Amino acid sequence: MDVNSILAELRAERDRIDRAIAAMEGLNSTGRRTVARTGKATAGRNKRGRMSAAGRRKLSRLMKQRWAQGKMKPRAKAA
Repeated sequence: MDVNSILAELRAERDRIDRAIAAMEGLNSTGRRTVARTGKATAGRNKRGRMSAAGRRKLSRLMKQRWAQGKMKPRAKAA
């Protein structure tokens, strides 16, 4: 066998595999692959709104500073 015939066979096999993958993906009605996730690690988690521990500490420190600055300002009494 020469290299050209080997390449032709490999390309044909790749095309068959691509068609099989497309058929398997078509079985899902949404057209997306789904991954089953179970366990407590993923329960109740959302992709939005995640903040690192360092970010929470920084935000907490900033909020405490703002609260302290507001508390130091004297309030004018209503007449």
